[in-house]
Amino acid sequence: MKRNEKKQKTTLTAAEVSALWLQYMGDSMAVCVYKYFLKIVENEDIKPIIAYSLRLAESHLVKITDFFEKANFKLPKGFTEDDVNLNAPRLFSDSFLLFYSRMMTMHGISAYTLAITNAEREDVQNHFYQCIVTSKELYQKIVKLAKIQLHFDSVPTIPSPHDVEFVESTQFITSLIGDKRPLNMSEISNLHFNSKKTGFVRSLSIAFSQVAEKEEVRNFMLKNVKLAGKDADSFDEILKKDNLPIPKRWDAEITNSTISPFSDKLLMFHAALLVNAALSYYGAAIGSSLRTDIILNYKKVFNHAMQAGAFCYKLLVKYGWMEKQPGAIDRKGLSEK
Repeated sequence: MKRNEKKQKTTLTAAEVSALWLQYMGDSMAVCVYKYFLKIVENEDIKPIIAYSLRLAESHLVKITDFFEKANFKLPKGFTEDDVNLNAPRLFSDSFLLFYSRMMTMHGISAYTLAITNAEREDVQNHFYQCIVTSKELYQKIVKLAKIQLHFDSVPTIPSPHDVEFVESTQFITSLIGDKRPLNMSEISNLHFNSKKTGFVRSLSIAFSQVAEKEEVRNFMLKNVKLAGKDADSFDEILKKDNLPIPKRWDAEITNSTISPFSDKLLMFHAALLVNAALSYYGAAIGSSLRTDIILNYKKVFNHAMQAGAFCYKLLVKYGWMEKQPGAIDRKGLSEK
């Protein structure tokens, strides 16, 4: 192999480092979470899914470590055994463990897809493609099992149109006053998904608020419970007006334990991770919505997520929990020495 070819094979672009670095952070957190889940899960059908989720996260860390070592790039610290207490009592029901796995697998698939489009090296592309393949297999297993559980909520169906129709008037983009047209399929899909995801944030924040050690972390989680609950309800109200079903809430699947399975650092990182995902999903939903009232509602919940993200950042920095992402050389700083 020629020297230039070898250098090209080991050098990582900023986009590739970003995707791998963020995946390392997320999967090192996932290893802690799924090790705890595996310790508390009792359902023999759900246990293999938790075990498979853990194996995938661990295998990702091995592969990312190899990429970084060959590129002489420093690995992030991420999360370690110091961030998980495997002896903590049960905080979640088995049903919630399955629901959690479903939601986080969806987030992973979205991130892997974006990572492929930004990667130039074929081996990095292949890594994220394989992540998609295995995550899709995991997701299929989760959905298959979830469908036979109580209270499985599917996205609402719509009737098949008899003919092809075209929009004939700008009245299709309705105003804030007067009668509003029924929701279209994109709006239904996004509202249902964002209600489910935001409800998930509320339930997880309830659990985290019970077990967080620092008062500031508890207060943030309690504020998140209120905001996420309000935002999820706002999606539900729009669905209800068209007599469409709304997603199940999972608050009752949190136990009364006050002993934390995870460090406050992990709790806050997890919250920040979900905030970033929410901003992405809300932004996409705004772009595919054509009713003014829906667009304004998304803008409102988007602002709530921005507020939560800013507070996450402040606490992560305050307590030294936020690892600094690699960046460009500070030429100005060097010249001032």
